[in-house]
Amino acid sequence: MARLYSLGIQTFERLRRENRCYVDKTDLVYQLVHDELFSFLGRPRRFGKSLLLSTLKSYFEGRKDLFKGLAIEGLETEWVQHPVFHMDLSGATYDRPEALENLLHVQLTNWETLYGASTSAKTIEERFKAVIERAYKQTGQMVVLLIDEYEAPVLDAIGDPELQEAYRKQLHGFYRCIKPSEPFLKFVLFTGVTKIGHLSVFSALNSLTDLSLAEPYATICGVTEKELRQNFESEIQALADVNAVSLDEMYAQLKKQYDGYHFAMNADGVYNPFSLISALKYRKLRSYWFSTGTPTYLAEVLKQKRCPIDQFNESRYTEEELSEIDSMRKDASPLLYQSGYLTLKAYDPKTRKYQLGFPNQEVEEGLINFFIPFYMTLDRVSDFNVDDFASMITAGDAKGFLNGIMSLMADTSYEIIRDLEVHVQNFCYLLFKLLGCRVSAEYHTSTGRIDLVLQTENYIYIIEFKCGHSAEEALKQIKDNAYTAPYRSDPRKKFLIGVNYSLKTRGPGEYLIEEA
Repeated sequence: MARLYSLGIQTFERLRRENRCYVDKTDLVYQLVHDELFSFLGRPRRFGKSLLLSTLKSYFEGRKDLFKGLAIEGLETEWVQHPVFHMDLSGATYDRPEALENLLHVQLTNWETLYGASTSAKTIEERFKAVIERAYKQTGQMVVLLIDEYEAPVLDAIGDPELQEAYRKQLHGFYRCIKPSEPFLKFVLFTGVTKIGHLSVFSALNSLTDLSLAEPYATICGVTEKELRQNFESEIQALADVNAVSLDEMYAQLKKQYDGYHFAMNADGVYNPFSLISALKYRKLRSYWFSTGTPTYLAEVLKQKRCPIDQFNESRYTEEELSEIDSMRKDASPLLYQSGYLTLKAYDPKTRKYQLGFPNQEVEEGLINFFIPFYMTLDRVSDFNVDDFASMITAGDAKGFLNGIMSLMADTSYEIIRDLEVHVQNFCYLLFKLLGCRVSAEYHTSTGRIDLVLQTENYIYIIEFKCGHSAEEALKQIKDNAYTAPYRSDPRKKFLIGVNYSLKTRGPGEYLIEEA
């Protein structure tokens, strides 16, 4: 068995030279380079995009020795060496307008060192076009262009519109040079998190194919269930032994924690490779991928937008809406999908829309924990004693836990209270998720929409919030709309709760409780 632990190594050559474990994706690599000439692939961070490009680089450099024993060895017969231009735009700090230009200058200088510099080419764009043509003419082989995280500067500057626009213009000019260079290009692949149409790369290259939702390449990044069992059984057995569970139980735990990503509905799902390898290395199931930090661009969007958290599992979008993302749009769900926080759950052929949802437990818990500090200070949650709060809910102490809710809500930052209805809904959803309760927020019935349904072993709490209206009106809505109807045959005790949230004080007011 090859050595497993290769976290942080994204270079195909090093993995092979050091005999580290490599999940063989080269059959898909072979298919990709022969079927798609100009492509874009969107995948979340730490999902293997850089390793894929490194593998392609070695392939196009004709490094047959590195592919010994892999699937592509029995497929490829020519192994032609091409000039490869490989660039990673995530490797810089984009905090000033010249940061991107400096990175492009360094990269072009490296290529010009190999193939010569044009005396007439002065701008970044002119130099890029010139060096591609010279590489082709000098080698007699068409050029391969591999650009990793192509939109990184624009996403990193999402909180600074002026800086973001400066980067957009620079990238627009740089990528615009690719189309005139098509006669000299053998293969082009862009990778990134999102497809941003206004960067011009997609309009400039009319033949650029978006593979992000393409079934043939759905598993080109990530680890499938079959690959997991073929490559890692001994490590999973070791993990099972450390945690005193059976091998089958450990497989089930890994699946619940890290599996569930779907990039095409009819294709196999994949595990998050970073979290999976981390768990096997450290022999502990933790939130490895999420703990590496929420990207700045996503944190900015989530803080700015009206995000009903419970609806993340109900969102429905067309393929175009998931592919063409404006990161500043009101609805953050498509960006959450592209970033790996939501995944495809179902597809309705009638509406041609995909339903999104959390891929696994790691992501759901991580995203909830991301939101919690915006709605309640953790020291106040600690002071209140979460265990006591949970005991009140499971014991049917409706008054006790409502008093606790009112206390916590009163401490919420005014900055987060922009849309009161969404604020109240998110606060309660996060609180009950934090408590580990089964919770349905904004539960739909045939007669209306319940703000919150909380279910425990012995009790059902049906809660309606009214912003700027009385608790009596909230309670009346529960009765008038027969919100208890779905639970009439349920033997559990039911509480009907109306809560007033004051527009004047922007905080909780009175509440009323009735038993049903």
